[in-house]
Amino acid sequence: MNLNETESPKISVIISTYNAEEWLKKVLWGFNCQLFKDFEVVIADDGSGPKTKELLEEMSKKVFYNIIHVWQEDDGFQKSRILNKAVEACNADYIIMTDGDCIPREDFVEVHYINKEQGYFISGGYYMLPMNISKMITLEDIEKQKCFNINWLKEKGIPKTFKNNKLTASGIISKLLNTVTPTNASWNGHNSSGWKKDILNVNGFDERMQYGGQDRELGERLFNFGIKSKQLRYSAVCVHLDHKRGYKTPESIAKNQAIRKETRLKKVVWTHYGITK
Repeated sequence: MNLNETESPKISVIISTYNAEEWLKKVLWGFNCQLFKDFEVVIADDGSGPKTKELLEEMSKKVFYNIIHVWQEDDGFQKSRILNKAVEACNADYIIMTDGDCIPREDFVEVHYINKEQGYFISGGYYMLPMNISKMITLEDIEKQKCFNINWLKEKGIPKTFKNNKLTASGIISKLLNTVTPTNASWNGHNSSGWKKDILNVNGFDERMQYGGQDRELGERLFNFGIKSKQLRYSAVCVHLDHKRGYKTPESIAKNQAIRKETRLKKVVWTHYGITK
């Protein structure tokens, strides 16, 4: 079943992807298990081959939500560019951004929806899984939410660490951990949300930026614009599937660090390399 095309959903979820159908299928299934259902999914596809399109056509028949496929030619790592196109394609006033390797817990969209507030964006967290467990997770494990169950993960060999609180904390404990965590409430590409109008007001992502920190830089311009952030890394939870990062180069990291430094020093709000050229 798809949403009525004439009615705008309350939330648009942007999922970025590139030639990773095995992971994307699990993520789309995670969104099919959401408790809050008034959302659409916009796939920000940075040049995947035909297999991704085929998967999306197949999944469209199985999931309850509407899928919009935004694709561009493969031109190396151009995530900022495809995310800007995806933002424009969103039909809702409020946007959640995540990646095609992050399976959302069943309350993921609900937590973002309940906590959204004018003048704020939300910064969520993720729980990183090793490759063997990433591959092992089945669609049934997602349906039954086993991949968010710390005891199930421990049986599969996950070590005991403080990070496990991301999966076990709830209610007052998760609120407390959100408050005391030393991690900045930055815009994280794997799990953040904000108002479409705020993202448009800073002109979206800086398309000069390739791998490394383009999401943080968007957040820094939102801060410069006067938007505050909410830390929800122990409440808005997804599990992050493992993958290689072949597009991570010292050059792209250095270039992006220079752009971010300028954004912070000059209190830049608007990028001239964003949605509006």
